[in-house]
Amino acid sequence: MPLYKYESFNKRGKKVTGTIDATSSQAAITILRGQGLMPTSVNETSQAAAGGGFWSRLFRKKVDLRTKVLFTKQLAVLLKSGVPLLQAIELLTEQFEGDFKHILIRIKDGIKAGESLASEMSKYRRIFPNVYVQLVKAGEASGKLEVILHRLTSYLEKTEETQKKIKKAMAYPIAMISFSLLIVVGVLYFLVPRLKDMFSQMGQELPGPTQLLIDMSDILLNNFLIVAIVITSSIFGFIYWRSTAKGRYRIHSTILKIPMFAYFSKTKAVVQFSKTLGMLLESGVNLAEALDIVCKIVDNEILRKKLLEAKENIIKEGKIAKSLKKTGMFPSIASYMISTGEESGQLSQMLMTVGSDYDTELSELTEGLTGKITPIMTIVMAVIILFIILAIFLPVMQMGETMGI
Repeated sequence: MPLYKYESFNKRGKKVTGTIDATSSQAAITILRGQGLMPTSVNETSQAAAGGGFWSRLFRKKVDLRTKVLFTKQLAVLLKSGVPLLQAIELLTEQFEGDFKHILIRIKDGIKAGESLASEMSKYRRIFPNVYVQLVKAGEASGKLEVILHRLTSYLEKTEETQKKIKKAMAYPIAMISFSLLIVVGVLYFLVPRLKDMFSQMGQELPGPTQLLIDMSDILLNNFLIVAIVITSSIFGFIYWRSTAKGRYRIHSTILKIPMFAYFSKTKAVVQFSKTLGMLLESGVNLAEALDIVCKIVDNEILRKKLLEAKENIIKEGKIAKSLKKTGMFPSIASYMISTGEESGQLSQMLMTVGSDYDTELSELTEGLTGKITPIMTIVMAVIILFIILAIFLPVMQMGETMGI
């Protein structure tokens, strides 16, 4: 459907501009008049023009989780203060930049045309995932959208906090690996070629570590372009393979075979499942639809498959705790708490409690992983540096022995 840029005046005489989807310019004028606006100009524009040129779109600020948190929180505050939905979206449009600003403009135009907020958000699943859209839909249906948005804000903030902790835990190992690689490349490219000439003048067989270092340097210097292409291709090849269903399955399967990472993945899945399902049920989403949404947000493919199997059993038998226990993911205490929630009629509250309890444990696990990875990476880096020092000084020591020093 074509996109039209318009200029108009509202009933108070205030100038209003924006974009609108319509089948023709005349249809756009009809829609605008139906919204109580008096259009002065309506011109067709391309999607690229609406969002800026190629370069502006290339360097445009992307939508991150923090942006969604701010939008959700501010929208909840505005609605609670009595500001109408359309006016609230218009006010928030001016507060953001980049892709998100243009998405809000399109959402605002859709609401003007009579669409619901949830249906407009569903057009941008990359920004607003299914769980977000379903909660907004439940909020609109119940007339408690601002309450749902406050819950959603807390959910997003907790998710952001968890992501930050995981990134923080991974930052040091990645920095150490990068630094180690830089040292190795620097030594092989700059230092070893100079030492090679000196060692060749000794006229004696070089120790194994030294010869290995020289061979690695020769390979890098004589085939630098090929090495660069192979490394780059390997990285991009791995990224592509990881994005395929087979690649994800193999990676996630390997993760679950490492005890420390397996426990971390299972605990994370318990948190994602419990907190999200509890929030959806508390917001009025029916169980079958809520389970379908929740199973899809779990990161690990193998654990997701187990939850999908559990979902089928839950729908058939109606026993949530029993089916979840069979997956082998949920600890006994978590299954017991969910079972208690089922029997007492407080399932959503108990799921939220389980999610919060294990979220705390997940935070402790993340910090624990950082504490364990740090000394391992320090040892690895020390071994690399020690090998380089040994490879350089062994021939010197050998020469000293030959000279009787």
